[in-house]
Amino acid sequence: MESLRKAAGSLLVVGLGGGELTGVERAWLKLVRPGGVILFKRNIEDPAQTRALLDEATESCATHAVRCVDIEGGTVNRVRDALAALPSAQAVGQAMRREQGRASSNPTLGARTKTRQGWGTPASLARGHGELIARATNAFGFNTTLAPVVDLALPEAAEVLGSRPPGANAAEVTTYAREFLAGLRAHGVTGCGKHFPGLGGAAGDTHFTMPEIDRTWKQVWNEDLVPYRELHREMPMIMMNHAAYPATPGRVRPASASAFWITTVLRKKIGYRGIILSDDLEMGGILKFLPVDEAAIAAVVAGSDLLEICHSPELILRSFEALLSEAERSAAFRKLLLSRAAEVERKRRRLYAFRVSRALGAKQLEQLRTRIARFRDLIAASETDTIDPRAAAPAETS
Repeated sequence: MESLRKAAGSLLVVGLGGGELTGVERAWLKLVRPGGVILFKRNIEDPAQTRALLDEATESCATHAVRCVDIEGGTVNRVRDALAALPSAQAVGQAMRREQGRASSNPTLGARTKTRQGWGTPASLARGHGELIARATNAFGFNTTLAPVVDLALPEAAEVLGSRPPGANAAEVTTYAREFLAGLRAHGVTGCGKHFPGLGGAAGDTHFTMPEIDRTWKQVWNEDLVPYRELHREMPMIMMNHAAYPATPGRVRPASASAFWITTVLRKKIGYRGIILSDDLEMGGILKFLPVDEAAIAAVVAGSDLLEICHSPELILRSFEALLSEAERSAAFRKLLLSRAAEVERKRRRLYAFRVSRALGAKQLEQLRTRIARFRDLIAASETDTIDPRAAAPAETS
């Protein structure tokens, strides 16, 4: 029974309520022993406080715990208030294309810009974005940022995704993501490509509903999935979304609970060997299809490695108990749960073998803020880098 409890807990990545642990949180963390924690703006006051919270929480987690945060830049930046605003992926992508045009028309000018700023080529802009986000991630004691977004910036999802995607076509997105991930790797930060198999065609927000994306298998394979197909060996982690694709063999089942998308497409057809993470199981996109306890089981059966539950202790405990109950009821699920937990532990050990980076001093933090400000000025970020007049999604404001 103890091995089952350990296995079930190790597949969960959980959220916390505030800037320090409560007695109740300490109790359920010790009971569940999750595979990691995810923090939001509500948890983050400054680097020292955040590190203390992460250190205490992960003492009760599985070994080599995931310490993750959403720092994409633009509207999704959990450390914005505690550190600095960062340009969005869209703004960086636009700057890359502007710089490519300038370099093509005047190669001498392009080379001179690179020498003056250090960020003059299109590739160096994306890599610089990744490096600055990695430094911000490290500064607060995290080891993982849930970025980059590799959805396509299609018209259907413009109101939902805002400035989060870096480009409108697969080539633009792949060029940005390759260099962004290299920037993260250079500073020992784990990245996460999202949201598989692509939210570019989603007219609805998966925080509230399960969008049915009207794209054919051919469109998804030849467009939305290209970044994953080309970069799957460079993505340590990939996040599944809660949308459905009724014009594909996945039909109306959300991707996060679909063996077709996770096992058949991502694992077998694409050949992905890294960690597969579900998007938050508290989101309406999955809960309108399955209650959270059934969703947790379905995600594991479909092939997910880690399950995000970002807010409610009740739903965290319900999911934990559901995995245990199903393992006790079904010998096949028990075998699956134990083998999946062992496999994910090996992957976490490989990714997080090194200690969390050292804390920065006040002078180093100020230097990081200055470097971010210079990069932002270089990008000349557009107004889409602030919360725009549309209703902001929870992903942007929490």
